[in-house]
Amino acid sequence: MQTPHGYLTYCTNIHAGESWDDHFTALQQNIPGIKERISNKQSFGIGLRLSHKASIQLQEKDALNVFKDWLKKEDCYVFTMNGFPYGGFHRTKVKDDVHAPDWATHERLSYTIRLFNILAELLPEGMEGGISTSPLSYKYWHNADQLQAVLEKTTRNILQIVEHLIQIKTKTGKHLHLDIEPEPDGLLGDGPEFFDWYDRYLLPIGTEQLKLSLSYDTAQSEKAIKEHLQLCYDVCHFAVGYEDHHAVVRQLQEKKIKVGKIQISAALKAIMPESQAEREPVVKSFRNFNESTYLHQVVARMTDGSFNHYPDLPEALEDAANPSTKEWRSHFHVPLFVQDYGLLKSTQDDIRTVLSIHCKEPFTKQLEVETYTWEVLPDALKVPISESIIREMEWVTNYLNNPE
Repeated sequence: MQTPHGYLTYCTNIHAGESWDDHFTALQQNIPGIKERISNKQSFGIGLRLSHKASIQLQEKDALNVFKDWLKKEDCYVFTMNGFPYGGFHRTKVKDDVHAPDWATHERLSYTIRLFNILAELLPEGMEGGISTSPLSYKYWHNADQLQAVLEKTTRNILQIVEHLIQIKTKTGKHLHLDIEPEPDGLLGDGPEFFDWYDRYLLPIGTEQLKLSLSYDTAQSEKAIKEHLQLCYDVCHFAVGYEDHHAVVRQLQEKKIKVGKIQISAALKAIMPESQAEREPVVKSFRNFNESTYLHQVVARMTDGSFNHYPDLPEALEDAANPSTKEWRSHFHVPLFVQDYGLLKSTQDDIRTVLSIHCKEPFTKQLEVETYTWEVLPDALKVPISESIIREMEWVTNYLNNPE
């Protein structure tokens, strides 16, 4: 739905299912009731997640036209998509496979092109559309000797998307962008790694590639890249890395890099007491969130100001007695509207900070709630999904209407 601060939606990766029938059934069951509660007087925008399988099926026979008819009937539209998880994302072990296939592969490239072709069909006239995607690859899949070659190969595949989006804009007039989503332990794991890649790989390789393929000069190439390759600002991910949101946004502005969308999401955090007796109940609380579906990377702030990175919660739990640990932050998308989890807290304040910056000086047109872990939350936090989504959306709209 449209707000004074951009188009707000939620990401449908919250709903289980990998076929198009699964996806469509979930939309039909949930969207009308959600729209009635939070957007009954205006059209409702959908943040669509399509698996690889569903994206193929949606292009078969008359499926896309049936979906368009349903959108029109329900007064809904699609303006952003989540192209990060390619395959199974619920009720299966996802872990680091969420990055597979990565941007070094033809499979990831073809899947993303297919998503953009679908989005170009669905996007209303006069709107821009974006698709968020993985941070190139998973860092632990590559050794130091491979990194440069991997960065170059993934960048060249990303630039094929840029060329495809240039073609779509030339043909249809629609402005689409691919939104890179840094994530802890991704090849682009945080703001500094994203900026380094943008400056050292994307712009130089892109200038060369677009010169050869489209006869663009340097200025034309940089303009096209910055128009079609943007950042997905996942607040949870940046919070896990203890990043300074003001500094990140300032650097984006200085480099004239656009933000395709803000993914509004919260992580878990806790100060780790020095006393092991006082620390153990905190560690026990984290153990309650140790589940086997998703990666829950932990970044520990140490007493000397440095950071320890753990690829998943079990590795952090093994080192929980480390006396130098000051604080833990864990990649677990917890509900936005809850800040206090007993001995644990959420990074809700990071959301407030980012939205406050945005309200004062807007830096994107798209806002997407992305809490997808409802099925794996501790039982005490589980409520019906549609009701959870409504509470999430209401919390965001209330804050946008009264930012601090």
